[in-house]
Parts: sequence; structure tokens; C-alpha cells
Amino acid sequence: MQGPDADANAPGGDGAAGAELAGEKPVRLADGDDLDDLIAERERVLVEFYTKGCTLCQAMEPVLGNVSRATHVTVAMLNPREDLSLVERFSVRSVPTLLLFEDGEVVARLAEGFRGAEDVLAFVEEHTDESVR
Repeated sequence: MQGPDADANAPGGDGAAGAELAGEKPVRLADGDDLDDLIAERERVLVEFYTKGCTLCQAMEPVLGNVSRATHVTVAMLNPREDLSLVERFSVRSVPTLLLFEDGEVVARLAEGFRGAEDVLAFVEEHTDESVR
């Protein structure tokens, strides 16, 4: 998988939005269409909105990998600068911002800077019926 500094137009795996499965490494999404496809295909999706050069976002990548391996939630990463309509659509005011989708709808938001794996796992558990401990 590529780091947050990598080209956001080069998604992980096959380049298909749902190419990575829950429990595997986070999938990199290219744009809002990829995001829409992924949240339509998967019951639960955790998306990190990041920007290139954001050190807090870079630090979140291994955390998201741990969350992906510890849960049945599909984890994805998306740079909203590649599709600016996402900034307004999801009210992204800072990065990193985590959005948790369930059945295609946003059910929770975490936009408090860097969070460790335990905090993100607790966030997922709190807003879904996902038990990870």
C-alpha cells in the first residue's frame, strides 16, 4: 500500500473502490465516485479524509491498518483535494477526519487530530455493533 504522500489517483489493489476487503489493509480511494461505490457495496466503512503533506494524516495510516485488521469494517483513505465537492458534502474542515458509514449513511465523525488504534477502535465500537475486544 502507498503512503498518504503517494498519488491519490493510484488506488491500492486493482484500483477498484472495493478491491480490498474488510480485515485487510486500507484501500485508497481516488474520488467521490469510488467512495460512493464502496459505501454502497459494504455494510460498514471507515474513511479517513487526509491531505498530502499532513504529518498527522501520515501517522494515522498504520493506525488505520491496525483497525482494519482488528475489525470487520472496511477502512479507506481519501484525499478530498482530488474531488473538492467532498469537502462541502461531508463538511471536512480539518484533516485527518474520520467518517464512519453504516448502510451508506454517515453515523459518526471523528475530527480531533491524531488518534491511536485504541481510540479509533473505541470510536467504531461506540457507533456500531462491532465488538473488537
